[in-house]
This record gives sequence, structure tokens and C-alpha cells, in this order.
Amino acid sequence: MAYKYQPTGPVSRMIHEVEETVIAVLLGLMTLVTFTNVILRYAFNSQLIWGLELTLILFAWLVLFGISYGFKVTMHLGVDAVVALVSKPIKFTMVLIAAAVTLAYVLLLLKGAWDYWAPFAGFDATTGRWFPTGFANSRDQGWYETEQIPIPFLQGWLEATFNMGEAYEKMPRLVPYFILPFGVLLMVIRVVETTARIVKAREGSLIVSHEAEDAVEEAAALNKED
Repeated sequence: MAYKYQPTGPVSRMIHEVEETVIAVLLGLMTLVTFTNVILRYAFNSQLIWGLELTLILFAWLVLFGISYGFKVTMHLGVDAVVALVSKPIKFTMVLIAAAVTLAYVLLLLKGAWDYWAPFAGFDATTGRWFPTGFANSRDQGWYETEQIPIPFLQGWLEATFNMGEAYEKMPRLVPYFILPFGVLLMVIRVVETTARIVKAREGSLIVSHEAEDAVEEAAALNKED
């Protein structure tokens, strides 16, 4: 059977519920904004001018946030045809190699995500092509704004903190782009946690394996109970 995540302890359950709530809220907001725009367009010949841009941003947040959640609950799909043919010790070694490669990849993503977002928040990007070797002065791009999205709250704080007190006409890009370093950091944390679980249990995987067989077995078990 594939590994199924089960929260342990009140803190773990709270974090799990928060993550699922955030995912549900993002998906719900995307649906609400899109539905509202359709009604306005066809019934009132109007539209939310910022609707499409907001939907794209919400979708990006949903994807990046969902990737880390997928690592935690082991719901990412993968191919295990070769792994299923080898012995258990070799399989364990191959899984550890895959986990190490995945961790290296998400660490590279984290560097790239920080380097892209940092200038929009007035921070310094890292130096080094592959690994951060320090920080370099980056051109402050805190004044960059989104195309149409208004600022719903904290406008004064954003202007004073990131734009030297100058007024923003639209939401600064640093806000929606924040999901880049934050989402990838969550990926790093989840990959580390999953790898630690695999090492501790001496079995497991980063991906869903034999999902169809598991579904059939679960359905068969339910039928027997009925």
C-alpha cells in the first residue's frame, strides 16, 4: 500500500488543516473571480478589469503551494517500473538517490526564486551561479507594480517599507511574487521531512506507487464490509 500521511499531534494537525484551508481558499477565490467576471460580462456588459490578472496570480500560488503539500502527503505521480523489479535493499538505495537529487533540485530552485523576488522587495540577490556565495547589491525594483490589481489593505505600510514613502497606484509585484521563495522553501522542508521518514522507516517513496492497485484494494475492502 502507498504511504498515507497522518498528522501526529495537535501542532501537526493544525498545520495540516491550515495548508488544506489555504489550498481550498485559493481555489475558491479563483472560481469566484472567474464566475463573477462571466456574469458581469454577459449580463451587464462589464468586467472586473483586474480579474484575469488576479486569477493568474491565484493559480500560481495554488500550484507552488500545492507542490509542497503533494510532497508531504505523497501524491505526486511517478514511474516506478524499474524500482519495482529490484530487491528491497537496491530499491531503498535508489529511493535515497532520487530523494537526494530532488533535494538538490529544490535547493537550486530556492536560490533562483530568492534571486528573482529579492529585488522587488529591495533585498539583495545571492552571488554564485549554482550555489550562493554571498549577496550582491541588486537594483531596487520595489516600485514595480502589477498591471491592474488594486491594494486592498496595508498600502501605507507597503509604501513606507518598500517604496521610500512614494505612493503605489497598484499592488507592488513583491506581494504576488512572494510565493516564489516561500513556496519553494516549503518544498525544501517537505522533501527533507519525506527523506527523513524514508530513512527512518527504511522504506517508502517520494511518489505515489501502484495508485490504481491501491484504489482497487480499497474498493474491494469496502465491498466486503457492506
